[in-house]
Formats: sequence, structure tokens, C-alpha cells
Amino acid sequence: MAAAADHVFDPWDPAFVADPYPAYAELRARGRVIRYEPSDQWLVPHHADVSALLRDRRLGRTYLHRFTHEEFGRTPPPPGHEPFHTLNDHGMLDLEPPDHTRIRRLVAKAFTPRTVQRLRPYAHALADELVAALVGNGGGDLLTDVAEPLPVAVIAELLGIPAADRPLLRPWSADICGMYELNPSEEAAARAVRASVEFSGYLRELIAARRAEPGEDLVSALIAAHDEGDRLTEQELVSTAVLLLNAGHEATVNATVNGWYALFRHPGQLAALRADHSLVPSAIEELLRYDTPLQLFERWVLDDIEIGGTTIPRGSEVALLFGSANHDPAVFAAPGRLDLARAENPHISFGAGIHYCVGAPLARIELAASLTALLERAPTLALAAEPERRPNFVMRGLRGLRVELR
Repeated sequence: MAAAADHVFDPWDPAFVADPYPAYAELRARGRVIRYEPSDQWLVPHHADVSALLRDRRLGRTYLHRFTHEEFGRTPPPPGHEPFHTLNDHGMLDLEPPDHTRIRRLVAKAFTPRTVQRLRPYAHALADELVAALVGNGGGDLLTDVAEPLPVAVIAELLGIPAADRPLLRPWSADICGMYELNPSEEAAARAVRASVEFSGYLRELIAARRAEPGEDLVSALIAAHDEGDRLTEQELVSTAVLLLNAGHEATVNATVNGWYALFRHPGQLAALRADHSLVPSAIEELLRYDTPLQLFERWVLDDIEIGGTTIPRGSEVALLFGSANHDPAVFAAPGRLDLARAENPHISFGAGIHYCVGAPLARIELAASLTALLERAPTLALAAEPERRPNFVMRGLRGLRVELR
């Protein structure tokens, strides 16, 4: 019989959201799979199981390639939510083979390692500029002054979105991502639907402009990408661009502020990093592990599976707890300790399997750019006020991070 999560796991409790890691330890002690009735899900807290299930083809991000809603025992989403689902369900993150394979292959033809590396100088120059302004002001909000504008500008530069339009992106993204929380409210759904309509309309105009006059940007490259007669449909183009914009900065923003808040709370580790900037690459991996920006990833059970003696039937939904997996003592020595020099760090903050984050190399470039700029240009940076956590659980971040130069 599977254990129940009862009061241990409560993603709507501010105390839990502030620090879910002790609760994860209790979940791992309870078993390999835990039933959670409020969200009608099975929680999977152990690293080995999360890692294996991310690669298990008996699970999927969607079930509609094999079943109708009714056949799968699920209620279709409300008709009023249709604009969000049309946008979301045509992005490769929420598709399964063969459509996922086709779209990811076409995206890979346009989103090449060379394309990513070409953005490195831009990311570092922009990070230097943003940090210089922060230093010039004697401090500020690290979230709005550095963490947000850097990845938004980089992904917008990649996609060829004009600078004047870039302030639109973060609000649209935040509203759409509100639907990825557990049991989103109707107000959150309404914001997501509105943002989906506006964002899609904007991108259709941009795509039309690039069709008429291609540029040196990813949207133009995606329009041109084809393979054995396959091309992206316009809806797939729109959904792919939104996915790249949302996933391309949301996690990076949260990783930046979560990471710096962790550094301020571990002055010995921050001092070591300031003394040896060669730690930056391993520090980035450890900060992604230590306070994971994406705490949970959902998958549908397409065929019955068995986890630790418990059968999870087809039609169920599992919640893979990335934050818990990244603190599993079976994999990480002293997981509650921040160790910027940690050598073995198989965190799963970017996922695994066919849905492994296509933008992971770009995220690492952005995180290295901001971290290096802050270490070099703001060596006396300090926390000015205790930050407030965002109420979101799935996408873990802060409302702001006030800093000062001392």
C-alpha cells in the first residue's frame, strides 16, 4: 500500500514554500511513491526513480497522441481555456513522439551550438552593463536590475524580437507560467488565456514579417528549417517561440536570485567563490541543485507502471519532485550543505530523456555571465533586506532581492 503525503507536502502553505527541503526528506523516508489527493497525483521523491521515469516511455507529457480525454478517464479542459492549451500543447515540451521527434529535430537544425555560442559575448557585455548600473546606484533589486533583464534580452536577441517590444515578454511569460502551478485558480487561468492570445498574436505578426524579410535570427531559421519534407506549421512555430522565451528565461531568472540568496546565507562559500573565480562553473551546477528553480515536473501514466511495489495505473499523473531528487542523500553527500566545489553533481534541474532542456547550454552561459560580472564588478555586494518568497511552488523564486554595496 502506498504511503500518503497528508500534511507533509503542502504546496499552498507559505512555510512549506519557504523551505520544502525538510518535508522532502520525510517524503523520501515514507517510500518511493506517495499518494497526494489534493492534486490527484503520485509524488515521486527519490533521485533514482525521478531520473528513470524521465526516460520511461510508459509516461508522457501528453496522452492525446494515444487516447481521447474520455478514454484516458480525464475531463477535457474548459472551452474558455482553449487559447492556452492550443499554445501550450503544440510546443515540443508537451508533445510525444512522433511529433516531438520531428519538432525537436527541426529546432535543433536552427538552434545549433554555434548559434548559442554566438550569444556568449552579447550575454557577458550586457551583464557587465547591467551590473555597472547596479553598482553605480549603490545597489538595488537584483531581480529587476540584473536577473530578469539579462535572459529576457538574450532570448529576445536570439529570436530577433525588437528591443522596443521586449518589456512585453516577461509579463506574458509570468502569466502563462501561472498555469503550471498545482490546481491554478480561475483568475490565474484567465491571465494565462489572455497572455496566450496576446503573445500568439504578436508572434504571428513577427513570423509574417520574417517570412517577408528573413533575418539572422532563430525565428527566421525556424521558418527555413525543414527535413525530408517536414516543416513547422505556423502554430508549431508560435508555440516553439513561446516555449523558448518562457523556458529560456524563467528558470534562469529564478536560478539567479535563488542562487545569490543562498550565497548570502553561506558567507564562507561566497568568500571562496570571490577568491577563486575558477569555481564559477561548478558553483552554477551546485546552485541549480541546492535551490532548484523548477521543483516539480508532471507526467501522465500511459501504461501501468510499478514503483517500489505500488502499481500506478494508466490514467494517473505522477509529480516528479526535482527539488527532492536534488537533495537525495543516496546520490549527494551532505545534500543540505552548499558546496560550490562539489565534484559529482548529477542534478536533474534541466530534466532528462527526450525532454531534456534544449536551452540548458544557453542558461549556463547566462548564469556564468551574471555571476562573473557580479563577482568582478561588485565584490562587496551584500544582502540589504530579507527577501519575500513568491507564493509559487512549482517555479521557485523570490519577489525581489534587495542588495547593497558595502
